[in-house]
Amino acid sequence: MSAAIYPHPGNRAAGSGEEPSPGRAHAGAAPPSESAELIHQSHRRSQAFGIAANDEPDFSSPRKGDLNDVLAENRFLFQHAAPVMETLYDQIVNTHSMVLLTSAKGMVLHSLGDTDFLEKASRVALMPGMDWSERTKGTNAIGTALTEEEALTVHGSQHYLNANKFLTCSASPIFDPYGQVIGALDVTGDHRSYHQHTLALVRMSAQMIENHMFADIFPQAIRIHFHTRSEFLGTLVEGIAVFSQEGRFLSANRSAQFQFGLPFSALKAHTFSSLFGIPVSALIDLFSGSLANPKQLVMHNGVSVWCRARIKASHPWSASATGAPAQDAAAGAPPAEAAPAAAAQPVQSTAPAAAASHRKPNFSSLQYLNTGDPQVASVIHKLRMVSGRDIPVMILGETGTGKDLLAQAIHGDSPRHAQPFVSVNCASIPETLIESELFGYEEGAFTGARKKGAIGKIQQAHGGTLFLDEIGDMPKHLQARLLRVLQERKVSPLGAGKEVDVDVAVVCATHKNLKEMIARGDFREDLYYRLNGLVVRLPALRERTDFELVVRKILGTLCENGREIGIAPDVMALFQRYPWPGNFRQLHNLLRTAVVMVGCDGVITRDHLPDDFVEELAQIDSVTPVPSTMAAPAGTTAAPQPVAPAAPAMAVPEPTGAAPELHSLQDVALQAMAQMLRLHKGNVSAAAKALGVSRNTIYRKKDLLPPDLLQ
Repeated sequence: MSAAIYPHPGNRAAGSGEEPSPGRAHAGAAPPSESAELIHQSHRRSQAFGIAANDEPDFSSPRKGDLNDVLAENRFLFQHAAPVMETLYDQIVNTHSMVLLTSAKGMVLHSLGDTDFLEKASRVALMPGMDWSERTKGTNAIGTALTEEEALTVHGSQHYLNANKFLTCSASPIFDPYGQVIGALDVTGDHRSYHQHTLALVRMSAQMIENHMFADIFPQAIRIHFHTRSEFLGTLVEGIAVFSQEGRFLSANRSAQFQFGLPFSALKAHTFSSLFGIPVSALIDLFSGSLANPKQLVMHNGVSVWCRARIKASHPWSASATGAPAQDAAAGAPPAEAAPAAAAQPVQSTAPAAAASHRKPNFSSLQYLNTGDPQVASVIHKLRMVSGRDIPVMILGETGTGKDLLAQAIHGDSPRHAQPFVSVNCASIPETLIESELFGYEEGAFTGARKKGAIGKIQQAHGGTLFLDEIGDMPKHLQARLLRVLQERKVSPLGAGKEVDVDVAVVCATHKNLKEMIARGDFREDLYYRLNGLVVRLPALRERTDFELVVRKILGTLCENGREIGIAPDVMALFQRYPWPGNFRQLHNLLRTAVVMVGCDGVITRDHLPDDFVEELAQIDSVTPVPSTMAAPAGTTAAPQPVAPAAPAMAVPEPTGAAPELHSLQDVALQAMAQMLRLHKGNVSAAAKALGVSRNTIYRKKDLLPPDLLQ
């Protein structure tokens, strides 16, 4: 990553100019003095607020419901920030630190951190629900960053309250796509373990959150991604400017404002033509038929930049890498990935819904997923038979097998393809928010509710498809409400005195055994039979016979500028031996890393594979002898049947008679999980990364591990 981290135009602090890694600790060392004047001004404000340096931390609990109300108000921010927080925490784990997200007013919404430090932070009320604005806590990174609207570090004795002087905090404001402060991201740790690069890491993470918001806010807008150096396109530091279809300026991220040399307020008076010197129609012509090659444009200030243009929202089935016709593809942008993204968002974006209306009827989304495996072909055949028949579909499969992609393909091939596709991940939305997310609410339904209320996901899907991912994680008290909606086709928003008619096709997915949950009383039987009109199961990656074709297809989406990267035969043999407990998600991440490592060599060899992957494979081989039939020669399309694969312990129902095999797979999965925990000395984040699954998956299954497996 380049050091070109662009500040917000109004900011006085520029990027650190160094790599954004935690770096080496400088015990007790003060951060750069660039923020000294800001901190001095903050101390004066703290005095004016009537705060005394010796004041004790305020542990008064917020009014009941306050946190829930503020979470509801900030759910858009939370949805985009939560996965970035997970990534940020993975980079600072075991450093006696924590990551916090706050509202624009300084209330802590969410936190992640090392257990030992979370306990210390709780002594000064640094926890969700607490107000950390300057008005209540005096000088601190969160409150001061929000007040000054720029990133800064407050180190040790620079805090106004004596009680907080054992902390070092680095915070950055988060700006929404309209240029307004929407919240703050903060990393707090022990002042004795100050890391000089933490602030740069926080700045970059905040900018990542901001960039992620653009697609959801402006799904139909024209988006220009640009930078003076073409290799920076697609990275965090690229400029993103958004225009209406007529060329009117809508928004720009921090990097774009810096490159334009204009603040957000000044850009509002501009158009695409005044900033880039050509009309929008010329831009469309320029990128017509273009795939991965960026084009050069000259900005109003005479600076030449490399650009990619997203003329419409990207359809998830852009298949230019495979020769299939691309639908609503980002002009000049890399094709969509064939594998699921590494980090799931709390609530999936509904942007693909708008793009779906522009699909070409002769391109089958389901057919794009059919790569020759008989099990997948059977699933697709069944789905085509019920398409358009208003039969609910339940997708079973392990984590990472592409259930979300299959759901979008079902919608894409249905008569509803021109209507919204709305996805809800029932496992990642906080239980306090899922009801308002699904059903919506009226104005005044609760304290802090938006004016005019908010439309729930079910209403948003009216006329289209509602995808309920991880349905097994839906809270029990909401299952009855969902059942009523599905039966009566009516939804009642919170606080509303009337019901609203809804027409939705329902697709749900889970990796859990719902029948076992019904037996335990954790899932409603009547809801289960309402949802399982057609049940299909996606095979795990280790069970598929089209493994090599899948690998090459994913590689095709990762290679830039038309490069073709090969795989050495011994590496392909390793891949075919490996059980892939994280399925496509793990394979995609490993290939993406390998492609970066290859550079211009053109062939992925053992040297391009992560050390932990090679070590893990060696350990698995030592535990489970692999017959020679596992190492199929490169060039074949049929992957050999695996023996005792180390899959995650996913309770997926199997056809009748398959129970013994399922149990053995679960046992092996638990052994693999225990092996990774031992290898990484109990570090759940590291074990999850090695397995290609989420930390929550390991936490859910950890209690099932016999103590002797962890020794």
